[in-house]
Amino acid sequence: MDIGIWNLLGIALIIAIIIGVGIYSGRMVSDASDFDTGGGKAGPWIVCGAIMGSLVSGQATIGTAQLAFEFGMSAWWFTLGSGIGCLILAVGYVIPLRHSGSITLLEVIGKEYGAKAEYAGSVLCSIGIFISVIAQVLSSCALLTAIFHMNFLTAAVLSIAVMVVYVVFGGAWGAGMGGVVKLILLYGSSILGLGIVLSNSHGISALIGQLQTTLAGTDLGNLAGFVTAEDVSGRYLSLFSRGFLKDMGSGLSLLLGVLATQTYAQAIWSAKSDSKARKGAMLSALLIPPIGIACIFIGMFMRNHCLTTAEIAALVEAGKSIPEGMIEITGSSQVFPAFVINYMPQFVGGIVLGTLLITVIAGGAGLSLGVATILVNDIFCKVSKSLSDVKKKLYVTRVTIVATLAAAAAIALVVPGAIINDFGFLSMGIRGTVVFIPLTCALFAKGRIAPWAVLASMAAGPVAVLGGNLAGLPFDSLFLGIAVCLICMLIGKIAKR
Repeated sequence: MDIGIWNLLGIALIIAIIIGVGIYSGRMVSDASDFDTGGGKAGPWIVCGAIMGSLVSGQATIGTAQLAFEFGMSAWWFTLGSGIGCLILAVGYVIPLRHSGSITLLEVIGKEYGAKAEYAGSVLCSIGIFISVIAQVLSSCALLTAIFHMNFLTAAVLSIAVMVVYVVFGGAWGAGMGGVVKLILLYGSSILGLGIVLSNSHGISALIGQLQTTLAGTDLGNLAGFVTAEDVSGRYLSLFSRGFLKDMGSGLSLLLGVLATQTYAQAIWSAKSDSKARKGAMLSALLIPPIGIACIFIGMFMRNHCLTTAEIAALVEAGKSIPEGMIEITGSSQVFPAFVINYMPQFVGGIVLGTLLITVIAGGAGLSLGVATILVNDIFCKVSKSLSDVKKKLYVTRVTIVATLAAAAAIALVVPGAIINDFGFLSMGIRGTVVFIPLTCALFAKGRIAPWAVLASMAAGPVAVLGGNLAGLPFDSLFLGIAVCLICMLIGKIAKR
């Protein structure tokens, strides 16, 4: 995949716009309150931009196209679950959160169940969000290596450098304003990409027919076990092609993750009023799922036109011929950038590549802001009284963001070939089991649960999720984690009585 000068100019234009937004937003930050929550001055579109700036990230775009390349419509669960989560956030959680008098989700829990619950939740929730930051770095590296043919180390360093610029100056303002710009660009890119797919394939039914021709009973299809056209349709047209409980668990993990993630709560707290916060969350619920649909069709289209290096090697080893006219990509994570480079006009393609890059950058930046806000407000400020100085607190928050991104890049270097959305689902599952049930009880069931049961739930839930993943359960281990949490809380409720 080779890019031209017009591709580079399009990429440079988008990066310049976003950096300009980041620097401009930095002028609106005078203290830690402005940095963390925008000083409570944001309108609904800034709230929406802050939510989507982190939520519609590399996992929702590059990761969704990657998963659709292999499994078709079941890749929709990341954006579909995100949209449902935003809807529930708008309807049920916006008002209680804004009236809680807190600036972090763990502070809400700590007020009800004590400092130990707040500290434990802060550490565990930060780990969950951090896993998602790793996914953003992996997405960014996949994009940069596809575009510029640079090595993975260089791509990782460049990724976190741009993430730092994006958020470290403007904080919540940078995430929100940059998110609005990114939202406009991303929707334009998605509509264009979907139009190219439908035009080149001559419609959705023809696209499915091409998939059946490419995979059903062919040497390539035999690698994945496709024998008949019904086998192909059964996988690529089903929302549950990876198994009902597996895919339902993926959607549930996104739903709970949205409600249990500091980054999205910060967007709610940044709003000028309850009404504007609710409208911002509702806008996100409406706008997120269609982006996933566009990325899915791009992934399925590229299944008809791409071979991974591993697939080529497997065909050669088996003595089979390589299908003619297929594009070789290093791995399935390069599906989306390969589509842009090969099927879009250069300058427009450069703008789309720049938008994808900023989508990933914004996701990593926004999530790292969430990690830093939790650590600084829920742990560092409780340990060191010197952070009562707002300027010093702002400095420590920015340093924590840089450290978080550097650590994520270091881990990404160890697992360069991982499935991006696997990290996303795991991250959301851990956040959901740590925060969601204790947060819900703290907001809607005050005084009914024993604090020790909340601590037990926070510890046991993530262990169950991780253990289930390692054990290779036939269903999403989030179900196991949620069951363990509910049992702990039920026992705590009985003990409280």
